[in-house]
Amino acid sequence: MDRTGKDPWALRADRVTGTALLVLGLVVLWESRVLPLGSLRHPGPAFVPVALALLLVLFGVLLAVTGRASPLLRELGWVEARHALAILLACAFAAAALERIGYRTTMAVTLFFLFRVVERKPTVVAAAFALGLALVSFYLFDTVLRVPLPRGPLGL
Repeated sequence: MDRTGKDPWALRADRVTGTALLVLGLVVLWESRVLPLGSLRHPGPAFVPVALALLLVLFGVLLAVTGRASPLLRELGWVEARHALAILLACAFAAAALERIGYRTTMAVTLFFLFRVVERKPTVVAAAFALGLALVSFYLFDTVLRVPLPRGPLGL
């Protein structure tokens, strides 16, 4: 206990979050070790992931160290747990389906689910936004930026 009567090592929300960011940053750094880093003038494929991972580590440590004022983890309410679970499931679906059914179809289905089920938008609005975002992002990345995206079995 410190002089205010609080346990400085209690599990607080910011400390847990900061530690999670730190661990994620370290995992990305570890996984990026097999790729060439390159230089500022000619960055390699590991350059951006390493730079972002270093920022995660830095901000994770800062958050964990300065997180004394945040609420205790056990005091947090989980009112948005259903939304978080739905978004996590949508991300898992997208990761599993991307190579199998292609980028455009995967993104359209995932975004439709998020707009219609999670955000409860009208069906027509959800379908229009999902299809529009899937097609525009595919055009931007595949055609303009020339990043090859999975096309799926039907070429979609």
